[in-house]
Amino acid sequence: MKREIIHIVLLTLRISSLSTLISAVVALPLGLALGLFENKITRFFRPLFTALTGLPPVIAGVVVFMLFSNNGIMGGLKWLYSAKVIIIAQVLIVLPIITSQIYPAVEPIRESYLLNCYGLRMKKSQIILQLLKEVSFSVLAATLAGFGRAIAEVGAVMMVGGNIRFKTRVMTSAIVLETNKGNYTMALRLGMILIVISLILSFATIYAGRRGSHD
Repeated sequence: MKREIIHIVLLTLRISSLSTLISAVVALPLGLALGLFENKITRFFRPLFTALTGLPPVIAGVVVFMLFSNNGIMGGLKWLYSAKVIIIAQVLIVLPIITSQIYPAVEPIRESYLLNCYGLRMKKSQIILQLLKEVSFSVLAATLAGFGRAIAEVGAVMMVGGNIRFKTRVMTSAIVLETNKGNYTMALRLGMILIVISLILSFATIYAGRRGSHD
């Protein structure tokens, strides 16, 4: 049991970390662009990303399942019921969360920041790097929030991953399975570990958010 719990926890952390990293890499330039620029495109995508944060995770699971099933467009890859599709499903869930928390941190400082940068005749690369420093704690808070969402996901994970032992069984899906089996000891152990991780993430997110607002 101990070996299985360790494997489940490590697999959960690995999958959630990868999906959060991929989401953050995509969300960072998106969030900065949505916050920096004011035009029809940004005015369309800001509320869209905000709305997508409320997307039921099961919808992401259905979309990924349909894409990677045998009859789907990506069915030839044979990725269904693997860690790869879990990561893809989590990216669909986490990406809007991170993006929608980055651009509100940029918008309030946009005009004064750009005026200062243009006044100093900074290059575009310097403007972006300096902006990253200005909103670094907000970006960190958004990323931590995304990781917390990924690690707590169960519906989409079970749908596309299949909850296969030692392959796609993560903490949330394992808790559901063990509870249904009546193995409450293991379910409680995994639940306690998940609670501890969630609390650490919550405190880290709050701290990063406060630092970001103060800066």
